[in-house]
Amino acid sequence: MLRNRPATLLLTALAPSVWGTTYYVTTEFLPPGRPLLAAVVRALPAGLLLVAATRRLPAGAWWWRSLVLGTLNIGIFLALLFVAAYRLPGGVAATVGALQPLLAALLSAGLLGIRPTRRTLLAGLAGVLGVGLLVLRSTARLDAVGLAAALGSAAVMATGVVLSKRWTPSAPVLATTGWQLVAGGLVLLPVALLVEGPPPAVLTAGNLLGYAWLSVVGAALAYTLWFRGIRALPPTDVTFLGLLSPVVATAVGLLALGQGLTAAQAAGGVLVLGALVAAQWRTAPAARPGATPAGADGEPARGSEPAHGGAGR
Repeated sequence: MLRNRPATLLLTALAPSVWGTTYYVTTEFLPPGRPLLAAVVRALPAGLLLVAATRRLPAGAWWWRSLVLGTLNIGIFLALLFVAAYRLPGGVAATVGALQPLLAALLSAGLLGIRPTRRTLLAGLAGVLGVGLLVLRSTARLDAVGLAAALGSAAVMATGVVLSKRWTPSAPVLATTGWQLVAGGLVLLPVALLVEGPPPAVLTAGNLLGYAWLSVVGAALAYTLWFRGIRALPPTDVTFLGLLSPVVATAVGLLALGQGLTAAQAAGGVLVLGALVAAQWRTAPAARPGATPAGADGEPARGSEPAHGGAGR
């Protein structure tokens, strides 16, 4: 692991924090009824921009790996997410999506050999409960298709994160992020045209500003930080940071839209943040005679051999 783990965590956490503004931007700035168009505009221009900036294309196996990862992390994920958003109340979709850290922990055990600890599993359950308290409403109605889509979106994103860790490329993270965004955008484009038809003929300045935020900040910047974090951190640690999205979305609703905050929501927010801290906490291993000294953060010193990228923690 990196010695600057706290800085890496903070930078990676910026990605889901930015994604927490998506609901506000979508409802306040974008044309209504065009969620798939928003997903395409979010991914494809940002991906093409990064590919043009790096001037680097995939090589060998990374052509199909980029397609697989882009389809999972961007294409299928966003499509299922929007299906869930249309068929479920936002609180239900966010609560089901909070299962992602637990799914990533289970997939990491099978694909990476990283066994989840009891603390990780308990933190994952606490995260789901906290998100539920934060965003779930008693009037929420369930829909089988919507629930399946929400669970599917969490599953494909968790799979994409774990595979991104398993398939770590030698190319710069800006280039690989661009490859995935382009692949995901190309997967989404025909679906958006088939379901929603051609883009609106007229877009307002507010529409353009909203699309620019989603593409430049919400995709090019946020996904670069996200995939950088996946390279440096265990995949379960990264997916736990995704719990910040509903926290930020609630805070934006409170500050920008004047929405109220109940005692249950406040307790949910505290529980989510507690789960995040518990999942990321690292303790220094006990010193053994003749053992290589540990760094200040409890990780092995430079030149020592890490144990399965954080297995058993």
